[in-house]
Formats: sequence, structure tokens, C-alpha cells
Amino acid sequence: MTGVLVDTSVWIDYFRKGNNSSDLDAFIDENIVVTNDLILAELIPYLKMKRQIKVIKLLQEIHRTPMQINWNEIMEFQIKCLRSGANGVGIPVLIIAQNAKANNLTIFSLDKHFRLLSQVIKFRLY
Repeated sequence: MTGVLVDTSVWIDYFRKGNNSSDLDAFIDENIVVTNDLILAELIPYLKMKRQIKVIKLLQEIHRTPMQINWNEIMEFQIKCLRSGANGVGIPVLIIAQNAKANNLTIFSLDKHFRLLSQVIKFRLY
């Protein structure tokens, strides 16, 4: 497997010792976990409020995939979603999917919107 872009939902589950902890542990052991600035922007403010400085430093050491947002492509993704009835897929989900697709990454997420989007847009979802 190539790199795995771990979504915010999985990290939250992981921090709470959720059901997907062993899968994420395996990806960490294989050194294939990647992140991006959007995911970090969703996680770090809460972690700072909880004074989780060590966790923040560890997250910031994960390979960060560059984000080059193509807004025209995002709008096309959204149009395809609306036409197919996959309503409620937000812009952050579209941006993360675009980032994964552009960088040939697999998305690991617990968010149902990625499942909806994967039926409309081709990308790899764990």
C-alpha cells in the first residue's frame, strides 16, 4: 500500500482508544501514514486546548503531503455529488479527497461522507 492519508475522524477515534486503533498502529509501524495541513488544522486547536503538546509535536512530525487546491476541480466534484444525490459532502471532505487523489494516497476515514464521495469520484478509500 502507498501512503495512507489519515483523516481527522480516525485520529479522534485513535486518541479515544477506539475500534480502529490497531489499523492505525499498523500503518504507523509501516511508516506509511501521511497528513496534510487541513487535517492538522482540524486537530491541533483542540489538542492545544487540552495542552497535548507532545501529541501535537508527534503529529507535526508525520510526513505532510503538499496541498494544491484546484477550486475548479472541487466545484466539479461538488456538481457530480449533487447530480448523483450524494448531498452533504462538505468542502473539507472534497479538499481531502482531491489531495489524496493528486498524491496517489489511500484515505483512511470513519466519516460517512467519504463513502458517499467514493461512489461519485474515484479515489482509494481504506
